[in-house]
Amino acid sequence: MARITNSELLQRIAQLEAENAGLRETIETIENDPTQPIPPHDAAVASTAVPRRHTRSWAWTLLAAVLILIGALLAPVAVVSSWAKVQLTDTDAFVAAYAPLAKDPGVQSFVTSQTMDVIQENVDVPAITSDVVDGITSLGTGPAATRALEALKGPAAQGILSLMRSTVDGFVRSDAFAQVWQEALRASHTQLVATMQNDPKAAIAVGSDGSVGVQLGPIIDRVKAILVKQGLTFASQIPSVDRTITIAQNSSLPTIQLFYGVAVAAGAWLPWVALLLLAAGVVVARRRALALVWAAVALALSMVIIVAGIGIGRLVFVGSVSPSLIPSGVARTVFDTLTTAMRDTGIAVLVLAIVVAVVGWYSGPFAVPRRLRGFFGSGVAWVRTSAERHGISTGRTGEWLYAQRTLLRALIAAIAAAIVLFVRPLTPSLIIWTLVIAALVVAVLELVQRPVITVPEAADDETPVMTVS
Repeated sequence: MARITNSELLQRIAQLEAENAGLRETIETIENDPTQPIPPHDAAVASTAVPRRHTRSWAWTLLAAVLILIGALLAPVAVVSSWAKVQLTDTDAFVAAYAPLAKDPGVQSFVTSQTMDVIQENVDVPAITSDVVDGITSLGTGPAATRALEALKGPAAQGILSLMRSTVDGFVRSDAFAQVWQEALRASHTQLVATMQNDPKAAIAVGSDGSVGVQLGPIIDRVKAILVKQGLTFASQIPSVDRTITIAQNSSLPTIQLFYGVAVAAGAWLPWVALLLLAAGVVVARRRALALVWAAVALALSMVIIVAGIGIGRLVFVGSVSPSLIPSGVARTVFDTLTTAMRDTGIAVLVLAIVVAVVGWYSGPFAVPRRLRGFFGSGVAWVRTSAERHGISTGRTGEWLYAQRTLLRALIAAIAAAIVLFVRPLTPSLIIWTLVIAALVVAVLELVQRPVITVPEAADDETPVMTVS
């Protein structure tokens, strides 16, 4: 082996890494797009490294376009059906989605108003107050006392109603109500599922007009016990009631049942079908890098459609719900609560699609990304060379990392993909942080890896030639 100085070795390493980076770019260009113009020198070198492959016909491009289009069109349906499957069949998920409504001031006021309506329908407070006053006056009060007691009938009744409303309102704003609310939600959803499955024994929680309600009976029973405990014994006259508070409304029960069946059937597998079609479109394409970018763009556009559709649906829902069933403020809160998971999923997939499009463009055989990658590679080589000039080197570990760089990059990509595919809930922040951390790990890997340098023995009149393995 010929001897060369450290400075000469470092300079030649940097030069060789730059040449190898350019050669790799040329090879990638030939593999991904044989139609791209190649400089004559690079073409001569690359022709020895990359065998000519048979160019695919345009039929493959057409097939790729069709697969990507179908996958992008199915993506919004997949998001909705996946969300519906969870909401319609998973009682725990349904309760978790609607449980926060118990803390909403608008919903609390609505529940208080409905509860007081039920109490007043079953207990005539003015009549009870009047009977009490009449019983007192029948004992022989004087004319002045009788007139005074008669005048107190109205205020006494209003005072009792005010006390009852205050009691109901205090209970509705307590943690105890939140627990009762969850119990009512669980009972209602269980009956809803039974109704959707046409169970003849189901207690109908879905009305013929498509209204979906939460049972008020458990709340009334708890309020009645509190009133009796406070000394308002006449509250025991409140019977057990079978009333529901409407929290959603659809056009018709058959439509709901049909949607339920479709959601249960398609919600589990449709997202994977859409993803498989998009991936297949990229695989069969003549220019896979370009196909990947367009597949990601198509997916992003489909997610824009679904997020916009949720916004439009909110306006339609609030405008179509009858105020006699549910106030508009509560309707907005209910719709937002119901669609939060679906909207978050749509936004998260939108962010993911944008990132994939950018990454696919950056790593593809396009002119601007090639220059950017060359610039990044030169910078990394300069940093590595400067570090080694000062005695900082990763040694054999760096050489091993360089030898296994393809496997390590694939492992990083697989871990990032697994996080995005399987961690729930899927949020934009989860996707962004996953990709940022993955990019940082790849950048660090590029920096710490150390190409293996070999200097073969040269003739006396020749300059030593170095190669990177």
